[in-house]
Amino acid sequence: MAAGLLYIIDPLGQIQKANDAKRKSDLDQLQRALETYYNDNGKYPPSSGSTIIAPCTGTYRINPPTGCIEWGTSWTAYNTTIPKDPMSSTRNYVYFASSDGQSYWIYASLEKSGDPQLCSSPDANGECSSITTNTIAIKSCGPSSSKPCNYGASSPNVSP
Repeated sequence: MAAGLLYIIDPLGQIQKANDAKRKSDLDQLQRALETYYNDNGKYPPSSGSTIIAPCTGTYRINPPTGCIEWGTSWTAYNTTIPKDPMSSTRNYVYFASSDGQSYWIYASLEKSGDPQLCSSPDANGECSSITTNTIAIKSCGPSSSKPCNYGASSPNVSP
């Protein structure tokens, strides 16, 4: 008699894994648009910062001279849609650019705490250490400490 195999399916874990894969893909897509912008302008677009400044309705948005680009809306100049977190009611993406436009950082909050691509040196809040270095408000990726900005991508000259 052959031994039976028991498979345990974790539906919540699979949904979290799919959401995290989407976040990583979204940040990759955004990086390509930012590099194209850099090639056209010699610098990365500014960010809206930690305070809401019209026309931005939120913080840490891409804010080129043509006007703020909200997450989930079209950036027509670069023929792309700026991605929005798949759980946007509870999680946000964060974009931050250096004042000279020569570096940028983008962050997301991954749901799977054991993901091997989480930021390698988290701070005391579980967030990428560059959050503090860049004076980005903590908990910008989500409204609670359980949703830290724990995954990041950046321009080639810096690390998240």
